Amino acid sequence: MRTTVEPVTQELVLVGGGHTHAIALRLFGMKPLNGIRLTLISEASESAYSGMLPGRVAGFYTDEECHVNLSALAEFAGAQFYVDRVTGVDLEQRRIICDRHPPVAFDVLSLDIGSTPTLLPEAHTIEQVLPAKPVRQFLDQWDQLTQRLSQHPDQPMRLAIVGGGAGGVELAFTMQRRLHTLLQAAGQPLSHLHIHLIHRGAQLAPQLNNGMRDRLYALLAQRQIHLHLNETVQTVEPNLLRCASGLELPCDAIVWVTHAAAPAWLTKTGLALDDRGFIQVQDTLQSVSHPFVFAAGDIATLIHHPRPKAGVFAVRQGKPLADNLRRFCHAQPLNPFRPQKHYLSLINTADGQAIAVRGRWGWRSPLLWRWKDHIDRTFMARLNNLPDMTGDGQTVGGRRLGPKNSQSVAAGKTAARQNLSGPLIQSVADPQADAGMHCAGCGSKVGSTVLARVLQRLQPDPPLSAPGPSTAPVASVFSGFSAPVLIGLAAPDDAAVFSVPAGKVIVQTVDYFAALLNDPFVFGQISANHALSDVYAMGAEPHSALAIATVPYGHPANVEESLYQLLSGAVRVLQEAGATLIGGHSTEGAELAFGLSCNGLAEADALLRKGNIQPGQALILTKPLGTGTLFAAKMQRLALGRWVDGAVASMLRSNAAASQCFLQFGATACTDITGFGLVGHLLEMMQATNIAVTLKLDAVPALEGALTTLERGIVSSLQAQNLHATQWIDKFAPLMSHPKFQLLFDPQTSGGLLAAIPLSQEASCLAQLKALGYSQSCTIGYTQPQVPGQLPLAIA
Repeated sequence: MRTTVEPVTQELVLVGGGHTHAIALRLFGMKPLNGIRLTLISEASESAYSGMLPGRVAGFYTDEECHVNLSALAEFAGAQFYVDRVTGVDLEQRRIICDRHPPVAFDVLSLDIGSTPTLLPEAHTIEQVLPAKPVRQFLDQWDQLTQRLSQHPDQPMRLAIVGGGAGGVELAFTMQRRLHTLLQAAGQPLSHLHIHLIHRGAQLAPQLNNGMRDRLYALLAQRQIHLHLNETVQTVEPNLLRCASGLELPCDAIVWVTHAAAPAWLTKTGLALDDRGFIQVQDTLQSVSHPFVFAAGDIATLIHHPRPKAGVFAVRQGKPLADNLRRFCHAQPLNPFRPQKHYLSLINTADGQAIAVRGRWGWRSPLLWRWKDHIDRTFMARLNNLPDMTGDGQTVGGRRLGPKNSQSVAAGKTAARQNLSGPLIQSVADPQADAGMHCAGCGSKVGSTVLARVLQRLQPDPPLSAPGPSTAPVASVFSGFSAPVLIGLAAPDDAAVFSVPAGKVIVQTVDYFAALLNDPFVFGQISANHALSDVYAMGAEPHSALAIATVPYGHPANVEESLYQLLSGAVRVLQEAGATLIGGHSTEGAELAFGLSCNGLAEADALLRKGNIQPGQALILTKPLGTGTLFAAKMQRLALGRWVDGAVASMLRSNAAASQCFLQFGATACTDITGFGLVGHLLEMMQATNIAVTLKLDAVPALEGALTTLERGIVSSLQAQNLHATQWIDKFAPLMSHPKFQLLFDPQTSGGLLAAIPLSQEASCLAQLKALGYSQSCTIGYTQPQVPGQLPLAIA
């Protein structure tokens, strides 16, 4: 049998979610890169558009309006998306070094990582300093500052802005506008706010003409923004700024908008850099020293056409970069990029007007503000309202409502269809064989050479830390059963063998599902947490696991990279749990899928059973709900990046510590919330008993964005089946319009634990769970004896 899936032959990695890469991703989505696996690595799942940033500061735009949804854009482009910080590049081995992921392999690399203001060394550690980049950090600090003014409007605020370029001037106007609005709303005098603009040069905004610069001086004076020219900041202390001239300015906040600087790690890569540390590139946007590396945006310096670090050039480079990356991967001649000599600068003066400057021409008018707003909104609409490439003629995008009853494939427990035991190395494949031919007679197995290299790369233990929130080391919460592995990956055979300590019982479970996000390392972690949750729900200690992996077709090196990232994530979670990967089965297929068969050990009389729920108990849930609807929305590119980030962080949290906490406080029954939803799994606990349960609907915790997507009718494909459980709910009809009702049936991946606790232990148990990091754990209901003739589940 021959498949129609084109195998992966090259790895193209984009580092950074700047304007140029955002445009390139859209173009790749419109015209896919055949045979090339595209990966985006970005520190955040949303990227701010610099043209609208001052408007966001002034309060004219929301976060959603001025941020590119990189998660949705990567989904549209068919790209893997890693949310992580890059700290280095090994050009010899062609590996990208990240904070949390294993090294990421590439054949072709593109960098669009922007720049940051040049800070004084001591400024990095001072809380009052707000660097204008990275933007997400800056906006969070700005929001905290505005919140502080809102809470204490009667207290004077002193704000200093360091850097008198166009960006610094624009922030001075827009910050003043926002803070004045807050003071007026609180009935306080505007004189409570003092803004100082400090610039080391003799003139503001050197790229502007003299006429428009004089207009800026007049506006600053009119708005009583204190301008300090020819002043070089020498030292920064908490609440104090000192200049070389002797000028001292007491400050409650210092906004840093000075000359751009490049990340320090670039100096260790071997890339050719200019005297400021930026990557030197040819007209083709290729590095002058390494042709397989491209760079664009602020991080790049065109050696033949040097230009200021301005967003207009980053936007103009989007199409040429995408075209040249495609051409390079296909061994075609590249085209040069020619930046314009003159460009239009639009400055928001935060009063319903804008200044436009191009060369000697300049103008200020309300029409210019409306024009700038239209340009910016149109640009963002192109990146966030993405066309539907499925051919149904409908348009969907990151900010629009989805169709009613939209569905996705929900992760749930399914029977693994492959061999579940034995070592991972089970087959031999010819690395030179035709990558397009995939026969099923061999079980679609991954070649032994590839597997051997992956297992070698997994040793020694990778020094990684899982993204998202974490608790104390998982293994430390267990007493520790000793059960040596006699035959495993260290000495592969037809099956794995381990001994069972006397008096212990084995707890076994299996899970397997298709990837729900395009990051195999994080997916491996989520899958391992999901599978281990069954072990934790029974109060057992994880011991070992067998892996079931399906990786996309590709050349051996590309298959190896997929399997390495996937197993690295799973092994990381298993190691933290004190468990060992002892074998498994791996195949090639059309899409990434993964699962684990997990073994645990427990005392027979100490197991937590679903059916041991009793009257007079509190029901405590450890995690919020909503992964099903959020990932259904993600598949349609209707979920905000931060919603997906929150769901991923929840799924990455292990249930190990919660399991031990429940045992400590006398839980009699426990289950993990997965594919059947909260009500479905609760009914499993109730079915063998004569108890009833009253759920507190308002108390059920929800992930950010989940109620919004449910309100829009976006549900998992399992939702309809899960709703059959309403037949056991007493008088539920009036509750169907409640925002959280549908949440009760939302299928979860790596969801929380639900345990029955004695009422006397409820408060102490909740306090301990929160101390362990389960910040949204809460009591969602209580048990009582069942009333004859009445349905067992009530919702209050």
